[in-house]
Amino acid sequence: MEDILAKAEACVGLTAEEAAELLALPEHFDDMLFASAKRVKQKLYGARVVLFAPLYISNMCTNSCLYCSFRQENTLLMRRKLSQAEIAEQAKVLINMGHKRVLLETGEDLAATPLDYVLESIHTIYHVGHSGREIRRVNVNIAATSVENYRELKAAGIGTYQLFQETYHEPTYQLMHPRGPKADYRYHLTAMDRAIEGGIEDFGLGVLLGLYDYRQDTQSLITHAHELKSRWGIGPHTVSVPRLRPAKNTRCPDTYLLNDQQFARVVAVLRLALPLAGIILSTREAPVMRDFLLDVGVSQMSAASSTAPGGYGRESESRQFEGIDHRSLDEVVEGIIRRGYVPSFCTGCYRKERRGNRFMQLVEHGHIKDMCQANALLTLAEYVLQFASPAAKEAANARWEQWLLAIPAGAMRDSARMKLERALAGESDVYV
Repeated sequence: MEDILAKAEACVGLTAEEAAELLALPEHFDDMLFASAKRVKQKLYGARVVLFAPLYISNMCTNSCLYCSFRQENTLLMRRKLSQAEIAEQAKVLINMGHKRVLLETGEDLAATPLDYVLESIHTIYHVGHSGREIRRVNVNIAATSVENYRELKAAGIGTYQLFQETYHEPTYQLMHPRGPKADYRYHLTAMDRAIEGGIEDFGLGVLLGLYDYRQDTQSLITHAHELKSRWGIGPHTVSVPRLRPAKNTRCPDTYLLNDQQFARVVAVLRLALPLAGIILSTREAPVMRDFLLDVGVSQMSAASSTAPGGYGRESESRQFEGIDHRSLDEVVEGIIRRGYVPSFCTGCYRKERRGNRFMQLVEHGHIKDMCQANALLTLAEYVLQFASPAAKEAANARWEQWLLAIPAGAMRDSARMKLERALAGESDVYV
């Protein structure tokens, strides 16, 4: 175990077999495991925590996934496909919360929501806003598709393309996806190969923990990441760790549910095995668990989320699943600050073309951490001036100098200090 953790703390990653060794350890080793994961995260990404919100544009779906309330057999669900005007209105609600990043999501119904609808929606979201208040990055989570369609998504200016395998265990996958386009295990499994071939530089993997044995799915996720890196020279930009949660009118078996301790262990092992990837946590988890996992390896999280089309600014019963963390964005921001981390709304890397392998090389050589710290401060300053409550503002104002001093002395710190003064004076979209 000590040899494996020493290798992991050198930030070179772990094999699936080494990850399996860590997942099999007795629980009394967890403190050591969690401490190693925290050191790796701090070494590569520092104290920043990226925040975003999902934006569901439709819950129309032709799949039959047993765990999802969008499944076509759920006749009790109110189906909605947002118009472009409604998508613009939802984006404005998120902008007025303070969000700068969204994850576009939709059910899989090629007749109702073809790629042209998705592309038009991306354009709509990017063109909402004024006076420095806008969505600056649209990530996308849509169904597996063709190389040509991925080229069109790339041309539309998306950030990261996400697609989760749900489970890598093929018999369980077939059980969970009995009908619909998603039932094709191999087509789904090879989607990232087509995405990369189509020019997608940043992609996100994930599994829905609880569908099958979490240890085997975690190992398979790591193997998939390594295989893509070996084949294409690009590893995952992000890895997501959603945990199976109740959803209305579903009938998913609960045989493989994992407890909080096991879940935390998965996060730590993924941080050690795939050190360059961002680890994303959703509002499926309770605030206390989300806070704890910041110390275990999570570097991105959704906040103030709605999983229903048109769900921002109004009540809706059309949710994909039941969330647990219902805090406002401002409450999440304040909580992150008080735990010693820096909330970040940064999208600077995408304007400076720090993408794909270029981004990963900066992470690997320890250079991205200082950029992330600087840009986190600059975007937090913008949030504090425009949106923060008095409590969140007070928490941030007490820490500016401390956060600046976390950047090594030199040109980067000097630049960050100068630009922070500009941001705090009211200038928008300042980044390095």
